[in-house]
Amino acid sequence: RPRPSPPAAVVGAGLGGSAVAYFLQQHFGPQVQLDVYEPAGVGGRLATVTVNKQQYESRGASIHALSLHMQDFVKILGLKHRREVAGKSAIFSGEHFVLEETDWYLLNLFRLWWHYGISFLRLQMWVEEVMEKFMRIYKYQAHGYAFSSLEELLRSLGGDAFINMTQRSVAESLLEVGVTQRFVDDVIAAVLRSSYGQSVLVPAFAGAMSLAGAQGSTWAVEGGNKLVCSGLLKLTKANVIPARVTGISLHSSEGRSLYQVHYEGSEGQGSAFYDMVVVTTPLHPSRSNFTFENFEPPITDFPGAFQPSVTSVVHGYLNSSYFGFPDPKLFPFASILTTDTPDLFFNAMDNICPVNISSAFRRKQPQEAAVWRVLSQQPLDKQQLKTLFRSYYSVQVTEWQAYPRYDATKSLPPIVLHENLFYLSGVEWVASSMEMIAVAAKNVALLAYNRWHQDLEKIDQKDLMHKVKTEL
Repeated sequence: RPRPSPPAAVVGAGLGGSAVAYFLQQHFGPQVQLDVYEPAGVGGRLATVTVNKQQYESRGASIHALSLHMQDFVKILGLKHRREVAGKSAIFSGEHFVLEETDWYLLNLFRLWWHYGISFLRLQMWVEEVMEKFMRIYKYQAHGYAFSSLEELLRSLGGDAFINMTQRSVAESLLEVGVTQRFVDDVIAAVLRSSYGQSVLVPAFAGAMSLAGAQGSTWAVEGGNKLVCSGLLKLTKANVIPARVTGISLHSSEGRSLYQVHYEGSEGQGSAFYDMVVVTTPLHPSRSNFTFENFEPPITDFPGAFQPSVTSVVHGYLNSSYFGFPDPKLFPFASILTTDTPDLFFNAMDNICPVNISSAFRRKQPQEAAVWRVLSQQPLDKQQLKTLFRSYYSVQVTEWQAYPRYDATKSLPPIVLHENLFYLSGVEWVASSMEMIAVAAKNVALLAYNRWHQDLEKIDQKDLMHKVKTEL
């Protein structure tokens, strides 16, 4: 007889928490009791800011076309893709533009070839090979297979090559396949600074995922990407508890493990017991002060650090002279990436559109006041704002511990912390994107389900490509 569905707690209501709640209900059935703990707003890092009564994405802005779980969520929830508003990009060195995009596809290709030879083709082939193998995860998950560690998951997709890609830099891997140093310094560095706020020393796997996002077409959700989180929680009818989880202690009842979740809310402290817990907030000293009690061996602090990132949403007039365009009317770019130059105080900036785009919407002309999102490692001082903008109406600053500092650790965090206690956010140490979190959420839900029903045939299986073909 199948075991009854367990009461489960999910810690965090960002994309990871809302997706894992949805997938747990998919597998355990609608009768599963789900409590989701979230002290701040639903959506986590998917957040918006308001400028002139319009909302803008402050972070987590774009989703890659191959993000199949995110595509599914949007379809299930009846959400829409936001209308694309075209705009050109350029890479700035601090003194001049090293690469400028034009309206002509063939001219862009010619420029890439003229500057960098066939490096961009070699890059494309390398990224496509990684993505093709990564896409196997959807087949495995469709057949109910799960992995108990990030290493097992990576090995099933790309063998030891994928494991090695978490331990060596993207620069090293690209130079090995014939990409030139100049291309790495100009283009690869600019993409990684804008996505992770880090250098070409990030591990190759995280780098490949970021470069795939820069190459392929991307999209966003009409009304804001955070609608995916609130929509999934509404759909699962999960009980969202506005409280911060302070710790988890282990107890035993009739020979089975019970987890006591301790929390702190506006009404004081409390606790509740669960058969299963999924932690979706990062377990790092800089991000949470969680305690684990009565676990043997003890669950200790996780190694590594997080990269601070600052998003400044500025409503103002761009100082185009700083970029070599004395006449602002002639400034053609909507997005500026930067090379790894010591004097540059920002990583990237783009002229952003609101989360609700009407059919009449047009992007502001360069001489008009527009809303710009500037990404930097430190908050911008007055002088720096003056360098980028002739004048401005408002500046809204969000500081957040954005991504793991990828060169800080070589080991990947565990998924299974205890029998039915799981950790989802560790996947960010492989690569950090909305789709990686959604893939990890599906994996944790399948792993929890297979372990609960003792279906070990569905966990950490070898030669899965062959197994899946046979099942088909």
